[in-house]
Amino acid sequence: MPTIKDVLSGLDKEKRLRRIPDSAASDMLDLSSNDYLSLAIHAEEFMEEFLQRFGDAPFSSSASRLLSARQEHHSAFEHYLSSLYGKPALLFNSGYHANVGCIGALTLPHTLFVCDKLVHASIVDGLKIGTSNFKRFPHNNIGKLNEIVEKESCNYERIIVVAESIYSMDGDEAPLHKLVEIKKRHHNVMLYIDEAHAFGVRGEKGLGIAEECSLIKDIDVIIGTFGKAGASAGAFAVCDEEIKTLLVNCARPFIFSTAIPPVNVAWSMLMTEKITGMGRQRAKLRQLSQRFNKEIERISGKSTGSSTQIIPFITGDSAKALDIAGELRKEGIIALPIRRPTVPPGGERIRFSLGADMDFDSFLPVFKILENQRYEM
Repeated sequence: MPTIKDVLSGLDKEKRLRRIPDSAASDMLDLSSNDYLSLAIHAEEFMEEFLQRFGDAPFSSSASRLLSARQEHHSAFEHYLSSLYGKPALLFNSGYHANVGCIGALTLPHTLFVCDKLVHASIVDGLKIGTSNFKRFPHNNIGKLNEIVEKESCNYERIIVVAESIYSMDGDEAPLHKLVEIKKRHHNVMLYIDEAHAFGVRGEKGLGIAEECSLIKDIDVIIGTFGKAGASAGAFAVCDEEIKTLLVNCARPFIFSTAIPPVNVAWSMLMTEKITGMGRQRAKLRQLSQRFNKEIERISGKSTGSSTQIIPFITGDSAKALDIAGELRKEGIIALPIRRPTVPPGGERIRFSLGADMDFDSFLPVFKILENQRYEM
């Protein structure tokens, strides 16, 4: 029977023992952050406006949403999100809470979830905790997904297809139009899309790829988070009124967690208001990402598969990923190694996340180090 020491020793031997990183110097280039619009690093610029508008927001809800008397800011923000999406919205404490809660609540009798192989761990945990019936299809393999749906649609009252609009480790996108086509061919198919890495970054108002593709009305549940481009914390689900009522009554993380502090909700609302007008920053981020991606592909000699601000450099080995991260840090660049179980064996990598206020010239040391490492690998 392995002891705790045995487990930790095994992780260390495989170069997979993780530690919480120390705070970095303020002058370092951070390519590990999900602050895609660079809002978080400029938060002080909005403090005066925030204090004028929301200076009286309480620092604690002191109870869950079903019990708290301090909900003015929550209700106002949900109403604002609903006005943006044209559907009801419900706040959650985090993206993890949102996915676990929504998946669990939607695990009704005679329901089958059909999930992309690379959906986030929070979705997988929601399926397991909810003891859901589920099948997984190879990443972005629409043919296989369609095959499963065709086979199972007569065996279940509802099938819920689950995917992410932008995948957090590979930076590629789900083919939302094709997913919607499958849904429209079957009366009992629902569509659940996690837009965590697209919220703020894509769409005219930054509402995500669903907005960009004019598909918001065709997606039954949209999950968004504020801890990435939103420069805050918390998350939300957008759905119809019936599903929202189900979530309020059956989503356990919503029911049994103290509600996110009103002051936090107020800050998220301010940041979301700013995001809707940041089209110029979204365009710049896209341009930067395309240039960065081309350089990574030139160095690696193969396609990254990325079409977004998340760009992987595959090492296929934990030790190599650690070595590269160490070399980058010596040059004042933070880009952390991604290892199992976050990615499958052989998928070890450096994951680069870009921000809208970055300058392409600041990436040049990155490319130089990767070129040197390429010849050593």
